[in-house]
Amino acid sequence: MAPSKLRQPPQAAPTFTATPASLIEDTKRIIDANRKVTDSFVADVKEADATFENVVLPMARADNKMALESHILSFYSSVSMDQPLRDASTEAEKLMDDYAIESSMREDVYKLVHAVFKKEEKLDPESRRLVEKEHKNFIRNGLNLPAGPKRDRFREIKKRLSDLTIQFQRNLNEEKGGNWLTSEELNGVPDDVVSNLKEENGKRFLTFKYPDIFPVFKYATNPATRQKVFISNENKVNENVPLFRETILLRDEAARLLGYPDHATFRLEDKMAKTPETVTDFLSDLRSRLTEGGLDEIKVLKEMKKNDIESGGKNFEDRYYLWDHRFYSRMMEEKDYSLDQKVISEYFPLRNTIDGMLRIFEELFGLVFVEVVGADRDELAGGRGSDIVWQQDVQLFSVWDDEGEGGGFVGYLYLDLFPRDGKYGHAANFNLQPGFIKEDGSRRYPATALVCNFSKPTPKKPSLLRHDEVTTLFHELGHGIHDLVGRCKYSRFHGTNTVGDFVEAPSQMLENWCWTPSQLKSLSRHYSTLSDEYKKTYEASSNSTSPPPREIPDDLIEKLIKTKNLNGNLFNLRQLHFGIFDMTVHKPASHEALEEIKMSETYNSLRKEICSLEGPEVLGQGDAWGHGEATFGHLMGGYDVGYYGYLSSQVYSTDMFYTIFKKDPMNGKEGRRYRHTVLERGGSQDEMKTLVDFLGREPTTDAFYEELGLA
Repeated sequence: MAPSKLRQPPQAAPTFTATPASLIEDTKRIIDANRKVTDSFVADVKEADATFENVVLPMARADNKMALESHILSFYSSVSMDQPLRDASTEAEKLMDDYAIESSMREDVYKLVHAVFKKEEKLDPESRRLVEKEHKNFIRNGLNLPAGPKRDRFREIKKRLSDLTIQFQRNLNEEKGGNWLTSEELNGVPDDVVSNLKEENGKRFLTFKYPDIFPVFKYATNPATRQKVFISNENKVNENVPLFRETILLRDEAARLLGYPDHATFRLEDKMAKTPETVTDFLSDLRSRLTEGGLDEIKVLKEMKKNDIESGGKNFEDRYYLWDHRFYSRMMEEKDYSLDQKVISEYFPLRNTIDGMLRIFEELFGLVFVEVVGADRDELAGGRGSDIVWQQDVQLFSVWDDEGEGGGFVGYLYLDLFPRDGKYGHAANFNLQPGFIKEDGSRRYPATALVCNFSKPTPKKPSLLRHDEVTTLFHELGHGIHDLVGRCKYSRFHGTNTVGDFVEAPSQMLENWCWTPSQLKSLSRHYSTLSDEYKKTYEASSNSTSPPPREIPDDLIEKLIKTKNLNGNLFNLRQLHFGIFDMTVHKPASHEALEEIKMSETYNSLRKEICSLEGPEVLGQGDAWGHGEATFGHLMGGYDVGYYGYLSSQVYSTDMFYTIFKKDPMNGKEGRRYRHTVLERGGSQDEMKTLVDFLGREPTTDAFYEELGLA
């Protein structure tokens, strides 16, 4: 049990007791309350008298209050097990988006904000940045267009884009497809995966959830199975195909209405890259550096496939398919590096790995994580502990500063780790409540949630993480820490509310701890040492009575680290495919040219050109065989003209790690400096200034290319 002080947070945890009816009522209530604040200062303040204090500050405070409820109201659509509640949450999100569009296009408010902007009052830097951002936001939402048909059309487009985005994500969340497969088709797939699949009439149902399909891609010895699952996964939400196309066309039309040549130019204007040319030059340069190495990697993998096929007495057709890649990459790890990912995963049971990660963040950033369970959870909830989580499996932590950081409260962390019907299907961090300074000068503390989809534990075996899942967990928890330790005045800038081509850098940097021998050792514990039942399971499956080492052995760590950049050119070419497709559809030569683009064909042909991995097109099925863009939630959910950021932010993350942490990853002094200099700032200042403050200089690409072996 935690010390009494750490069992009594000064702020109540969020509650999750909404009904479909209450959710809509609450949404309308917070919209009305926010609108009243705006209407009030519009009625009371003339342009000549407009100041930060009587215009922008009331807006910011109203937005602070609204965010305490709005994020949770829309969050239900991604996590609730109740279909009517998910539907109501989706409707609430639409109501809030419509209100946001209405608010961002109010000319009466814009005139007052413009008056404040022109006055250039002496303000603290974060408040000045708030004025600038609010002013620019009105312009980017059509207030520079004359009232009339153009502005009306822009508003119409904004509302339609909101509807399309919501419906697209809803279709992804609600997707329940899969494949019925025979035991022969599942040959090679680990038994603990197969045994968890629904069984009927001698077949197993393989869903498109990650814990199901990834083991098939890696282990299914029947290539026809991998092909079938791969192609069906690319076609799992084809109802999104027309939604994606309409979205791309409307974004382009909206940008041109505002006077921009395309959506890419519009989106990049306020990011670190600033211009499409900067992005395309970066992607082109990286592509040129990676392509030859990618072809070399394919050559080696193809030879491995040839030997595998011919050893089975079959003829090799000299092809290396998309559905071959995970299978033969895994085989290469095992044969050339003597690395078995299934053995690695035995040392990373989920719950223990999380505990180890939290200990690392405690030591590095001066934090304390206290899990809130049982009577403590009931007490915190003021009655029923179930009211402060949305599902019984969800873990809740109160987070505190350690004594060296002052011992104060930091916020709440939620972990939602396993797949469910209707749940968001990937891994992501969701802000539930932002932090900010309240009107009385005290701090409002944040709440944040990690939503993941790891394999479920069974009575005989815990959930075991592959190393790439350990890295994913570290990455998303990194976003969560960024969210928790934010110390901004306004919720607008809290935590991960930074420009899109910087936001991934803090989390990407923390992934390096998953490749550090000492940290891998500290994170690990063989699952058989956790209970007698698990020990029996291990002994039965391994045919061994001698116990394995409690922690992952040094030789396994050494083998793992040797594979860090194994087939790394192909991995990064895959990322380039996503980034270049993003730029291709958002930077057309003209709107007419965009109307002629065939989205699915472009997506598939670019993948073939960039990655050199073959698909059904070489089997005579053309380039429209799959609709991967219809599954690409990033490009519909805020990463439009932003996917390049996963690569460009690695320039910053690698520079930070190499410069500050590589020699001593657990340097608590530097960890705390990183917390205070980078993470706390959020988006409250220019992100380049944040980097320069931390690095002591402008960032460079040297470490990035060195890490990729391209220096």
